Amino acid sequence: MITQQLKLFKMDTNDLRDQQQRKALNNWAINGFEGSIIAGTGFGKSRCGVIAVGETIKRLTEYNDYGERIVYITGLILVPTTQLKDQFREEFIKWGYENVLDTVDIMCYQSAYKMTGRHYDIVVCDEIHLGLSKEYRKFFDNNVFDRLLCMTATLPEEFEYKELLVEMAPIVYEITLDECVDLGLVSPYNIICKPLELTYNERTKYKKINNRFVYWKGQLGNFDAWENASYILKNISASPEEKKAAIQFYKAIRERKKIIDFAENKIETFKDIVLNNPNKRILAFSGANEFTDILTDSVIPLAQAYHSKKTKKQRKRALEHFKSGMINVLCSTKALNQGFDVPDANMGIVCGLTSKSLPMIQRVGRLIRFQEDKTGEIIILYIKDSQEEKWLKNAVKNLNNVKFEES
Repeated sequence: MITQQLKLFKMDTNDLRDQQQRKALNNWAINGFEGSIIAGTGFGKSRCGVIAVGETIKRLTEYNDYGERIVYITGLILVPTTQLKDQFREEFIKWGYENVLDTVDIMCYQSAYKMTGRHYDIVVCDEIHLGLSKEYRKFFDNNVFDRLLCMTATLPEEFEYKELLVEMAPIVYEITLDECVDLGLVSPYNIICKPLELTYNERTKYKKINNRFVYWKGQLGNFDAWENASYILKNISASPEEKKAAIQFYKAIRERKKIIDFAENKIETFKDIVLNNPNKRILAFSGANEFTDILTDSVIPLAQAYHSKKTKKQRKRALEHFKSGMINVLCSTKALNQGFDVPDANMGIVCGLTSKSLPMIQRVGRLIRFQEDKTGEIIILYIKDSQEEKWLKNAVKNLNNVKFEES
């Protein structure tokens, strides 16, 4: 009966994307309306979430003989950003479910975790990897829901989060970004990793700080340094010497990353790429808001910045200017990693990295929303012979079509 219900979804069965989305939703239904869809950016997870909520409300709502609702069915969409709240409202309208919005709440994780004792007939968690922290997971402990659909581009890399997600919402459908490319659900892409040097002064500072990092790492036990430092800072019984080692360890990490994130040669190379590609629609990503502003300033008036330190009005204006073609470069830190859809963006310049693969997959996904005859081009600027080079290799480990340029 469950599968028959979901087969009634109004999807074009001749369209491969619809077929895959329906398969994902059918698998979720067969699993008792509980599970996770793990799908590369551009697959259409938002549409899956909207259909899951819309159909649940339409099918379970009851009316009396006068057409008045006597059984209200409620839904909740959880998202990480206010931008995604607005986008989901637009998705309900786009796919013909605007009539259920009066019984659907759309909230950010940072607000929802404070709720207690609420009941929802269905909860959809978008970008669920961002909703599994010890604070945010309180929502799942303190509220009741009958159906749960979680969605993300790839499983969390942290073992604790991965284990929690699989227990809470078992994987019912999984497709990688490259599998989406092979099926033609998103456009193909090429990634070029471009090595850069630190300046003499930057290299001198980096070496000095890295020596401090190695020293304090040794004091904390080398291979167990991360775990030991975290434990010490949470332990009120730790000795002053232990606390000093942990504090200095983390300080060295932050200072070392700042030199990499703000490397001067990234600015000049970024500027050259932008100026030599005047017809490209470019999304740029850095490792810090301040550096995002520096990149933006280097190519004004071609670019505007979009990050968490900008007001909502400023962010909205930047998006509108990019979408309208008033500017052709949009510079961000993390804010564009999820929930941003501009199909004609065709070049990405990554100037700041983490060691995790998910942010990279999301950034690539921003550039390969399907468009006929389009190939997304991603250029990653990294500092060779530094920690950033190690982060890069891990960040692209799950992606194809990656080429490392020679120094």
